[in-house]
Amino acid sequence: MNRGNQQKSAHVTTRRLLDMKENGEKISVLTAYDFTTARILDRAGVDVILVGDSASNVFSGHNTTLPITIDEMIYHAKAVVRGVQAETSRAMVVIDMPFMSYQLSSEEALRNAGKIMKEHECDAVKMEGGRIVADTVKRITDVGIPVMGHLGLMPQSIYKYGSYRVRAQEGREAEQLLEDAKLIEQAGAFAVVLEKIPSKLAEEVTAQLTIPTIGIGAGPFCDGQVLVINDILGLNREFRPRFVRRYAELDAIIDGAVRQYVDDVKSGSFPSPDESY
Repeated sequence: MNRGNQQKSAHVTTRRLLDMKENGEKISVLTAYDFTTARILDRAGVDVILVGDSASNVFSGHNTTLPITIDEMIYHAKAVVRGVQAETSRAMVVIDMPFMSYQLSSEEALRNAGKIMKEHECDAVKMEGGRIVADTVKRITDVGIPVMGHLGLMPQSIYKYGSYRVRAQEGREAEQLLEDAKLIEQAGAFAVVLEKIPSKLAEEVTAQLTIPTIGIGAGPFCDGQVLVINDILGLNREFRPRFVRRYAELDAIIDGAVRQYVDDVKSGSFPSPDESY
C-alpha cells in the first residue's frame, strides 16, 4: 500500500502517555515482531507496539527470552518500524533490550541502547529491573533515550526465580517492588511494565507514580495493558495463562486452511483454470 494514501495520525509520544494517565485514558500495548503485524496493529489504533524479547519464545521457539541477541532484536524492530510507517505512523514503538545487553555496565548499556536507536526509528527501549538498573536508566535517559521499566515477574531472571509464579505476594517483596518503581521513575523512566503481581499492589504502585504503569497479569488498575500478540490471537495452543484473553483462535483457522490447501493440491483442484494463465 502506498504510504501517501494513508491518513497520518498524531504520533504517540512519552508526553502523550503521561497525558493519557492524567486524563484517565487507558493505554493499549501489544507486541509485534514483523512488518505485516505492525501494520495491522497501527491501523487498528494500538497506542504502543512493543518489540518484545518474547520473540525468542514465539518467533524463534526458545524456552526462555534469554537466547535472543541485540542484532536479532534490531532485525525485528526494523520490520516493525517499517510496518508502522507504512500505515498511520501513530503507534509508539518500544524495543526490549535483551539479556546481557545492559547488565554489565551503564556504559555498555548506553552503547547498546544507542545502537538500537540509531539502527532504526524506534521511540524507546525497555529494560527489566529496579534498584540494580536505576543508575543505568538515568545514564541512558540523560542522553535523550527514553526508557520504559519492567518490574514484578522479569522473564530475563527466570532462572533466578525458578518458576513463573506471581511475584511480590509477600510483604517484603511488595515493599521492594514499590520502592523499585519509585527509583525507576526518579531515574527518568517514562513508564513501567508491572508483570504478574497482585492487582492490589499494582493499584498502589499506579497511584503513587506519576508515570504510567502497564500491566500484564497485574489486574485492571494499571494505566494500560500489554499482551503478546500471538496469545490474544490464539496462535499457541499450549500457552493459556489466566491473564490472557483470547480474541481469536487462529491456530485452528490456519490449520484448517493449510489442510484444505494440501487437499486441493493433491486432488488437482488447485489451481483451477481461473487461477491459471
